[in-house]
Amino acid sequence: MRILLMHAYGMGGTIRTCLTLAEHLAGHGQVEVVSFVRTRDEPFFPFPEGVEVTTLDDRRGGARRGLLARLPSVLVHPDDHTYAKLSLLTDIRLLRRLRSMRSGVLVTTRPGFNVLAARHAPPELTVVGQEHMNIASHLPGLTRDIGRTYAKLDALAVLTEADRADYARMLGAARTRVEQIPNAVPALGGGLASPDNKVVVAAGRLTPQKGFDLLIPAFADVVREHPDWQLRIHGAGPQRPELRRLIADRDLYSSVFLMGPTAQLGEALAHGSIFVLSSRFEGFGMVIVEAMSKGLAVVSFDCPRGPSEIISDGVDGVLVPELDIAALGAAVSELAGDRERRARLGAAAIETAKRYDREAIGERWDALLASL
Repeated sequence: MRILLMHAYGMGGTIRTCLTLAEHLAGHGQVEVVSFVRTRDEPFFPFPEGVEVTTLDDRRGGARRGLLARLPSVLVHPDDHTYAKLSLLTDIRLLRRLRSMRSGVLVTTRPGFNVLAARHAPPELTVVGQEHMNIASHLPGLTRDIGRTYAKLDALAVLTEADRADYARMLGAARTRVEQIPNAVPALGGGLASPDNKVVVAAGRLTPQKGFDLLIPAFADVVREHPDWQLRIHGAGPQRPELRRLIADRDLYSSVFLMGPTAQLGEALAHGSIFVLSSRFEGFGMVIVEAMSKGLAVVSFDCPRGPSEIISDGVDGVLVPELDIAALGAAVSELAGDRERRARLGAAAIETAKRYDREAIGERWDALLASL
């Protein structure tokens, strides 16, 4: 069993959930995580015991790069967001690895890698593609290639039922088995959150997709009614300067904090009582389940896709219309003023999160792999 990742040593939801899957599968046999690149000495997330991690292109140390490393990839689709980080060198090394894989299963973890494996994997190799983003989020050129090549995959695992239905329609009578398998929630430290904590937590890459530029003005409305509450945003990314300006422009520097990335997400969540997902779109919204597992009351935009398949509105969380800043602020403000409702939603959320336990999701992966 091999799992192909862009950067196993990096930070991100796909990396964390794929390592969780690797840990489960290692209980049944040998598992290798193949990382396209490596840029750091220590992994951001600890590697599971019994899982081998190998690298195609080790970029540590600032060594001089050869010509192949400076030429663009010809195998990875240019509309895949990893394209600019890959090269002809990674192409050659991956093809060599693929040709050495004469049996077993390869799990690929993004659309560009799925397309590549569908075209170039040896026929004896079972290839399972994973989609960690919703089908509508892909650029048009990549979507066309997906339609042409995914029929060559043995199976495709998607995160939401809506995506399963869309891919099933796209692939029609193809032999590819399309299965909806959500990500498993990893074990998180820090204990359960208390509804007494006057902290709202958000987490994710600081990019436009995650909508923190929408969350900050929404929280300005919360602070007017509840000035003793804080918003803590955990994550790193290119939008940090813009978010800092937003905080300063709205005079929120004593209420909104950019906390930076954390490898202890459980502890960060446990310091809050409300979690907010402000994304413009998602593949699933794994961080919602992680917050639920800690007993936080969750407020989320009803964005495509994932939140509405996880949250039962008013039962274990609150859904508000996507991109509606006023509605987001009003929902958070209402919860900030109602401790009992926070506690009730948080308790129900813990029960919902159990559906995404590592063993429960692992059994679904076991069943899929056994059927291939």
